[in-house]
Amino acid sequence: MPLQLYQFAISHFSEKARWALDYKGIAYKPEFLLPGMHTKTVRGLTGQKITSVPVLVDNGQAVQGSAAILDHLDAAFPDKPLLPDEPNAQASALAWEKRLDQEAGPAVRTFAYHHLLQRPKIVAPLLAARTPFWNQYLLRLGFSRVEEIMRETMAINQKTAACAQTTIEGMLEEIAGIYKEGRFLAGDRFSRADLTAGALFAPLFMPPQYPVPWPKPDRLPPDLKAWNRENKELLAPVAQVYQQYR
Repeated sequence: MPLQLYQFAISHFSEKARWALDYKGIAYKPEFLLPGMHTKTVRGLTGQKITSVPVLVDNGQAVQGSAAILDHLDAAFPDKPLLPDEPNAQASALAWEKRLDQEAGPAVRTFAYHHLLQRPKIVAPLLAARTPFWNQYLLRLGFSRVEEIMRETMAINQKTAACAQTTIEGMLEEIAGIYKEGRFLAGDRFSRADLTAGALFAPLFMPPQYPVPWPKPDRLPPDLKAWNRENKELLAPVAQVYQQYR
């Protein structure tokens, strides 16, 4: 039986797990869930109160969280390892991944949703992507409540979005400096550190490999459109690594 990956299509942490599976050439069955309606399914899989995705099921074993999934994949499928061979490079890759997970991931989510939630016609199809078609209509019907819940649970507002923008730009500058020197984030080859950076920043450069209907650039909220235009060069090094290895 193939592995199963329970996920949100829009989730950049889910994209991290998808990419790792694809990079290693591992067959799996994608199980797309609707945010907010996923909790019963995830609790049934893990037996835990935490309902975050992604969750990978391998022969009945549920592995929750993108970092844990990458650990599991390298242990169970050692071909094309996601960690460098050298111990110091391994430590560097894991440190980069932890930092990106803790800082870049939440920052991208806060910044992007702060602007996208202003456009229900755009964000509803993103949230409901790859689930039954009627879900996006249900989201739009109750969107004022959906927006309220998302902003409250993820602490999304003007102030936090501004802080997130600063975090994003600072990390992108640091990463771009490394890539422009022709180096990887850790060691001398592509690793889970580079994969994590590409996956977590992907919603900002909207790659076609991502399983959601990205809006056309001219339909983006004005502030987000302006930021993307002004920071195209800053995003380019991460986007290029994504395109090369994804």
